[in-house]
Amino acid sequence: MALQLSQSQGQAQAQAAPTPRRRGLLRYIAMVILALIVLVGIAVLIIWLVLKPKRLEYTLEDASIHNFNLTDANHLYANFDFTIRAYNPNTRVSIYYDSVEMSVVYEDQTLATSAVSPFFQGHRNVTRLHPRLAAQTVALYGPVKKDLGLERASGDIELDLWVKARIRFKNSEARV
Repeated sequence: MALQLSQSQGQAQAQAAPTPRRRGLLRYIAMVILALIVLVGIAVLIIWLVLKPKRLEYTLEDASIHNFNLTDANHLYANFDFTIRAYNPNTRVSIYYDSVEMSVVYEDQTLATSAVSPFFQGHRNVTRLHPRLAAQTVALYGPVKKDLGLERASGDIELDLWVKARIRFKNSEARV
């Protein structure tokens, strides 16, 4: 009986092991996938070397708050004006800004949001954006009203400006 068990175990192991033909097919598929990965990597490297992309530069040049009113009912009324400088240092890449949304945030609470019209920025171009964000009847939660009032009394209010943009790149010929 022990002899029969060992024979049946050997047959089960022989059936579970892949056949040489199947191993060859798996190797072929793995080689094709590896070759595709290498070809895509080489194509990306060549495109990168041709375009030589540089990081876009954004600078907040000016910021001001007008008509600031903090009511006793924990509501904020204010107009936030910004001047943002967007610079595209690339010589062969232009940018389409399909949508740009800006938000003014104070201590993780959004005070105002606004959208900027879509625009095109050519290569080696400086574009200045002048968004005006309005806070109308914004309810302030927790200690935000107290902290905002203290910072206003000191004359400096530290705010965060969040910019979210959907962009597309266009390859353009460099002119010398």
